[in-house]
Parts: sequence; structure tokens; C-alpha cells
Amino acid sequence: MLVILDALMVFAALNLAYFIRFKLNLSIFRPEVMNSPTYYLILDLILVVVSLILFRIAGLYHPANILGGMREYSLVFNSIAVLVVCIIFVTFLMPTFILSRGWLGLAWFLTFLAVILGRFIFRRLVYLMRARGYYLKRTMIIGVNEESRYLSAQMQEFTKSGMLIVGFVDDGIPAGNSVHDEHVCLGSINNLEQIVEKYQVEEIILTTSALTQNQIVSIFQQYGVSKKVTLRLTSGLYEVMTTGVQVRELAGVPLLRVNHVRLTGPDLVMKTLMDYLISTVFLLLLSPLMIIIIIAIKLDSPGPIFHRRKVLGVNGGEFHALKFRSMYVNGDKILDANPELKQELERNHKLKNDPRITRIGAILRKFSLDELPQFLNVLGGQMSVVGPRMISPGEISEYSQLGMNLLTVKPGITGLWQISGRSDVSYSERVRLDMYYVRNWSIWLDVQILLRTIPAVLSRRGAY
Repeated sequence: MLVILDALMVFAALNLAYFIRFKLNLSIFRPEVMNSPTYYLILDLILVVVSLILFRIAGLYHPANILGGMREYSLVFNSIAVLVVCIIFVTFLMPTFILSRGWLGLAWFLTFLAVILGRFIFRRLVYLMRARGYYLKRTMIIGVNEESRYLSAQMQEFTKSGMLIVGFVDDGIPAGNSVHDEHVCLGSINNLEQIVEKYQVEEIILTTSALTQNQIVSIFQQYGVSKKVTLRLTSGLYEVMTTGVQVRELAGVPLLRVNHVRLTGPDLVMKTLMDYLISTVFLLLLSPLMIIIIIAIKLDSPGPIFHRRKVLGVNGGEFHALKFRSMYVNGDKILDANPELKQELERNHKLKNDPRITRIGAILRKFSLDELPQFLNVLGGQMSVVGPRMISPGEISEYSQLGMNLLTVKPGITGLWQISGRSDVSYSERVRLDMYYVRNWSIWLDVQILLRTIPAVLSRRGAY
């Protein structure tokens, strides 16, 4: 289905490029270029076949990359870029091969958009099927402890993963005993082969923190290269390490060294350039609005223009994040007069009806305008435009052992928490979103979050 869909989308994009280039008679294009419909139709068919071959080589039809989100889109972009380079190379070697540069540019852009649109729709259809109980893989978890129970809960909550937990296997729990929610222990590791056959298991997940090394090796020898069953290992200790590792052999022994930060090399360069470019443009464009906000704050209530909040940056370094002041300067006294609200603040770190907020502050918060000065923090290298939610030193305990993950990247002005409901999102959900961002960062994920930020701000959902 995906091959057919890709072929149709590539063909449609190439034909649309031809229509725009030669049929709309736009003044930006030269009229004398050969525009034979038959010539371009044959070329389109050839390029469809070549593009499918490039997609196959890039792994876009491999199960590991299908429904892969930003990684999938990145592979599509790279494959189409290679296709365009191949076309340019052929035109260089064959002077008789005449091609419109305008058509080529349009074809590159439209093909990328068309393919990712097709795959986006395909993914949504698969997610819809999974929510209805279809296209799920029967999955068994080996080893029972806190990590495996957490994994089971995550699988149940997020049906998009395509995993259907059929039960657990553990030597220390009798068969039939309840392990987590409605899931029970199916038997011991010694009877693994019979359990797999009986329950038609397609995926096995090893809870590495609940198993001995000998058990892991034995199970891997049995199913590591199986064509019927896919074997996966949980991260174990690597649950708290998302920065990547370096392998170096010392005294004949390969040892791992954990990187101090999540982004290095080209990734860091790309993200830094994007941060500086976006911040500079935004500050220049929004400077008149910021001047109006400054005047409004001074007229509304006495006090400073900016609020400086002490937060944690990369590797736990503290800095002051700037915001336009949205509260009265005697906010603590106002809160002391409302003990229930004070308890709610300590519990959720947010108040839906906060009496400390000024009239102008309420407007600023509704549209996230109070966060505009944080672009200065971005230019200062303390924050990023996109990143996890910034937290105060006291909040790091909420992340438990995952806190070291959060502090491997700069906090962001916007992020997954911003486009997912802001203050309406529970604290545990914010932690999960932050961890997802850190583990799955890519430049494409940043672009997706940026594109969804403006609609999220305008909707004002969770803004208080």
C-alpha cells in the first residue's frame, strides 16, 4: 500500500510542477523552454521508478522506519534531494537532455510535500485502525519489576505504538497470578517456547533490569535471530542516559563514556543557527509590540517591567529567565491570604485562577506575550527557541532519576508541552513530553513544534 501511495504522490507532484511551470504562464519563468507534455510524462514515469528505488535504499519501506514520524520525513527529504542531484548530474553528462530549472525546483519542493502528506495520512489511518483493535502485535514482557509495570502502563495508554500486551513471563511469580492491571504471569522462562506458541507472540520485550545476564543471553540465543518473533530489550540503566555514548577501548576492554550534552557536532550547529536566526527576526519584528507592552505594564501597576525567574539550564547551571511582569509585586501576601490556592500552587506549580495576576498580565499570559523577552535569553545562549519546559531548581525532584535527561539540553520558549495544552497538561504528562523531546530530538521535530505553536497560542488552550 505504501509503495503504491508513494508512487501516486510522486507522480501527482511531478505533474503539478509541470502544470504550474508551463500552463499558468507565470512571468517568473522563461517561455522558450521546451514544454512537450509527452516528454515530461515519460520523464515523470522514469522518476517515479527511480524515487521508489531510492526510498527502498533509504529504508523507507523497512518496518523500523514506517510510521517513524520526523525520522521518516527526514529520510524522505534526503531521498528526494538525492533524486534531484541525480537529475542534475545526468543533465551535466548529457547536454541533449533539456530540462526546465523552474520545473525541477517545483518538482523537488512539491514531491517532498506530497510524499510526506501521503505518509501522514497513511499513519493516521493506521493509528485509527490500532485504536479499534487492528494492526496490533501480540507482545509479551519477560521480567517483572517496576520498570516492566511502567512499560506495560505506557503500552496500554498509547495504542499508537501497535503493541498489545498479552502478559508477563517471570520465574518468581506463579502462572496465572496478576502482575499489572488485567495482565497476568503466563509462566516461567523455562517454558518460554511453549508460551510463545500458545499465545501467538510476535514481540518479546526483555526487562533487562529484572533479568540476569545469563537469562538475557539465553533468551537472545533463542529468539535473537528469529524471523517469527521480534526481540527487544528495555533500556535499563540507559533509561537515565539520553545524551549518547562514546566507545573507546582501554586496556583491551571497550568502555562507554556518556556525553555531557544531548546535541553535538552538526546537530548542535543546526539548532544554534536556527535559534539565533529566529530570535533575531522575532525581536526585530516584534520590537514595536514589546514597547507597547512595556508602557502598558508601567501604567497598569507599580513595579519592574521584567520578572526574573531562576531556572535550571544545561547540566544544572542556573540562570534568570526573563518574562514581562504579569503579577503584582506583593503577590506573596495575596497568596498568603488564600491558603487553598497556595496548596494548589505547591501541588501543581500552576493556578488556574491566580489573584496575583494583573489586568495586563492576564492578557499577556493568554497569548503567551509575557514570554517574548526570553528571546534575549536565547541570544545569550541560555535558552533555545524549542526545547523542554524550563523548571526551577525545586522542581527537578519531580523528574526523579530522569532529571539528568532534562538538563542535557537547553530549555525552550516553546515545546511539546506548549502545543499539547500548556497548563491543562498534568505535571506527570509534562515530564513525559519533556523526556520524549530529549530522546527523540531532530531538526524536523523542532520545525513541527514551531509550525504548531502559533495555532496553539491563538487557541489559548491552557493559557493561564
